[in-house]
Amino acid sequence: MAKLTKAQREWRPGMPKKRRSTKVMFASTVLLLESFVALFGTLAVFGLRRGEFPPLLVFGVGIGLSLVLALTCAVLTKPWGVALGWILQLLLVLTGFIEPTMFIVGGLFAITWWYGIRTGIRIDRESAERDREQQAWDAAHPEGQSN
Repeated sequence: MAKLTKAQREWRPGMPKKRRSTKVMFASTVLLLESFVALFGTLAVFGLRRGEFPPLLVFGVGIGLSLVLALTCAVLTKPWGVALGWILQLLLVLTGFIEPTMFIVGGLFAITWWYGIRTGIRIDRESAERDREQQAWDAAHPEGQSN
């Protein structure tokens, strides 16, 4: 028998489906894209600066950053998740000291992160208001009652 999640155990017929956060979806998308950028940036640093840094250090830091970026998606619903995302934005920009192109790439991703968080919060707020208005309308107009 498959193990049920908490949401599956608590579900009852007629319960409205919980809306997913647009902010979390946008933030996760940006973080996953940055994870790939960190991975490919690691390969670029390894190839372009072969004699400057030990390969184990390059791959350890690069793959570690890539994993942290990807795994941060799992904690974005926590109060500190978005703050961690901001720290990672700064860290990605600071990788420009190793590969100068990353100042531009990291800066563009930081702007994308800011826009995704800002727009996601606005969309989530509008969706919550729309849900409240729908509930009020449903309460004022029960099923089966004609006007």
